Amino acid sequence: MKSGDGLVSRLEPGALPLVLSEVAQRVSALSLGTGPATIGRYATSVNRRGAPKDPAKEDENAMADTPAPNGNGAAPAEDQTPAINALAQYAKDLSFENPNAPRSLQPQESGPQINIQVNVNAKQLAEADFEVELTLEGDAKINNEVLFAFELNYAGIFRMRNIPQDQLHPAVMIECPRLLFPFARQIIAEAVRNGGFPPLYIDPIDFVGLYRQKAFEAQNQQADQTGPLAS
Repeated sequence: MKSGDGLVSRLEPGALPLVLSEVAQRVSALSLGTGPATIGRYATSVNRRGAPKDPAKEDENAMADTPAPNGNGAAPAEDQTPAINALAQYAKDLSFENPNAPRSLQPQESGPQINIQVNVNAKQLAEADFEVELTLEGDAKINNEVLFAFELNYAGIFRMRNIPQDQLHPAVMIECPRLLFPFARQIIAEAVRNGGFPPLYIDPIDFVGLYRQKAFEAQNQQADQTGPLAS
């Protein structure tokens, strides 16, 4: 288990919050959690920054020697920058199957077909704390014969700070799994390598695109249930 406040994602004003606001307008029908979604190859970036400096932990003497703007020695205002703190990360379940070894380990004339499914679920633990689970499930086949198969459920506990309520759901479902993904990706690569194959490094996942897809599907489902308006 990895714990602490070392992994922090700071949501810069005018950047990701704009994306979250645009996405949040389309998710009124969604609850915390998305169903399985088979994806192809997506491309996205993972941005991580160091932990922000907490004014409450500043050196007291330095604070006392620095005059406040109003001259009364008041402490500086609390940092209101939106941020996500990873409090803990852990593997909840990991399985790897190599059903046709050692025959499957022999040199192959062509590369295998890789199939991957992604599932993101979240549940609220406290007012600002959420457990987010990222499940990666996949297999490699040649001529419909399985070379290997894997499934990983990797989770983390995240504290959401200073994030507007209308942006909280997409922040949990987009930014949190994006922070988990590099660690889950490495676990999969090592499991495949330990199975006797070259390590499998999954391509980066576009969690924004995946979230939009689920929002669009939820909207269509809601429209189908509502039916056309009577004239």
